[in-house]
Amino acid sequence: MGLSPSSLLDEHGSNYIRGCAEAELKEFGPHYRKQYSVVFFSQVQDELEQPNEKIKQLLKQRGPPEAGEVLYEEQVLHFEATRKWEERYVVVRGNYCLECHNSFETFVKGVPPRHKLLPTGGTVLTTEEKYMAMVDKCFPVSETNNENEKFAPPIIGMPGQFPVYLRLPYRRDYYFCFRQDARQAEFLSILSDCIRHQNQDFLKKKTVEVQAFLKAVHLYRQEKGSYDSWKMLIGSDVRVLANLVMEELLPSLEKDMLPHLKARKTERKRVWFATVEAAYILVQECLFEGMSALKEECRKAAHQQEVLIRSDMDQILNSRTYLEGKLRASVLESAEKFCSESVQPYLASVLEELMGPISSGFQEARLLSDSQMDQLCQDFQEGGVTNELKQALAKLSRPNLLSCYQRINSLHDQLHDLQERFGFSNISSLVHSTQIDLQQLVENAAYTFHLLLYKDIEDNPGNACSAMEKSRHRVLKQYDYDSSTVRKRIFREALVGITLPHIKKTLAPTYKTELQGLKQFIYADYSNYVHVHNIYEGILLQSLDKEVIKVVEEAARLKKHNLFTDTRDLLSQSSCSSIISTPINTSNPARMLGFPGQLQTQPEAEPQPPSLLSQRGPPGWGACPQGPGLCEGDPGPGGGVGSGEDGAALPR
Repeated sequence: MGLSPSSLLDEHGSNYIRGCAEAELKEFGPHYRKQYSVVFFSQVQDELEQPNEKIKQLLKQRGPPEAGEVLYEEQVLHFEATRKWEERYVVVRGNYCLECHNSFETFVKGVPPRHKLLPTGGTVLTTEEKYMAMVDKCFPVSETNNENEKFAPPIIGMPGQFPVYLRLPYRRDYYFCFRQDARQAEFLSILSDCIRHQNQDFLKKKTVEVQAFLKAVHLYRQEKGSYDSWKMLIGSDVRVLANLVMEELLPSLEKDMLPHLKARKTERKRVWFATVEAAYILVQECLFEGMSALKEECRKAAHQQEVLIRSDMDQILNSRTYLEGKLRASVLESAEKFCSESVQPYLASVLEELMGPISSGFQEARLLSDSQMDQLCQDFQEGGVTNELKQALAKLSRPNLLSCYQRINSLHDQLHDLQERFGFSNISSLVHSTQIDLQQLVENAAYTFHLLLYKDIEDNPGNACSAMEKSRHRVLKQYDYDSSTVRKRIFREALVGITLPHIKKTLAPTYKTELQGLKQFIYADYSNYVHVHNIYEGILLQSLDKEVIKVVEEAARLKKHNLFTDTRDLLSQSSCSSIISTPINTSNPARMLGFPGQLQTQPEAEPQPPSLLSQRGPPGWGACPQGPGLCEGDPGPGGGVGSGEDGAALPR
């Protein structure tokens, strides 16, 4: 991928940037190798021991969409690099990548798209004023900048009344336009879905590679003195590392390059952002190759270590237990004291702030699902599985949840005081993760209704109306129980994520030297699988989680926001059918923090061929049934594009 012709990067600058990326990866590599061995050991341990007790969700789990499944397709006005508006056929598939095709015809023929866009870390805006204000904030101030000089907008002459601005950190921005607000609302909804999933999906995987990477990043940043919940921890491993490099690289780029920009402000900004994008592309290309080699090295090493792990499992566990005993004797008392004095008194109040917006969003989603199921029951009272019923069920599986998301998004206002007390500011990550959980729950409800409805119609073909109502009520009861289970997990993870970094940062000066000294108690042959910092943070986590569980369970005992206490509530709230009950792993907040607890690897989905809807003609400019909605209130946490899985390309 070549450099942008409008950037300031010459060969010397490019070599310097490559050197920075290589140095970062070299410094990060030892952390990743250590954590890979620890997580791989935990995986083997899980295979040899009895599985943990599992919590059952009543709703049938709907799997993620296939990578090639088309979730959205529409004729959209796009502002091209030629600085002209062109109609493009925009497609979003199940991998939440946005494709721009020349036309519907080229899409159907299987012609590759003009370009692909992964909107990782994006912020969506719908007014020029808010967009220009955000761009201004991203342009560094220097002696050459005249703050009174007006900055002309990047585009002139909108072809429609409903624009969409997509602001992407470290990359060029994208502009779209619509002639109807309903069309704009539909695009905003799918674009926001893409941002959420591109930010979160990779890092939620339970593979050894991802879990080792998460823990390595946390420890790597802590070594540099950063304990906060990092806003740029989004996207793939390469994107995350690229964000690390760019944070350190930007100040030097500003110092070296901005003084050479003597043009008007509009031109200076254009050249500056082109330079940043060119630098970001170089960083990703370098890291993509290096990270692929590092992961392959770790896979081979783990394969070689597996025989030793299986044969010496008991000795390794004894070594870890011995070290944990040493750590507990020196750490636990002061950690529990700090937690009880400086964290525990605030947990209940923070939980209250969390429960309101999140439970409100889940309740509105329940009402929406109920309304849609009720309407479907009224429309198809005659019974029988018809094509019209199948289409209605398909529509039910993907409702417009924008209003539900907006309720959850109010966490930005509810939790603003957490920065001062706990140093927590990464609310966007919590919001996006919660919205994905809500989306999954609603899809599970629709999928379960689908299965129950077909079964009940088959069992009672002469009484379809009664069968539909029966299925609807069962799904709602099961939704209530699963909603409680999911929200309790969200609350528990959020409380840990908000407060644990504060505990670690506060205690770090006290135990940093002592932790180094404890490495002598690790048997050399087992040093790959037993690490002092992992055990230390596990002790802190257990101490905190004990208090967090008490607070969450007390809220459930008081039936706050329709939370249930335990599985005994299941018997009074829902009836379980033979086709329902999907087991899920007991929640472990350590996973969210990259702590290698009980891990299970999951096979990755194979890429799917394009889903060509050749029986449809290209959509026109008609109205859309979904209501309007804006996204300015849901700022993305920042980030950029990089590689997806191993061997994946680097789309724009």
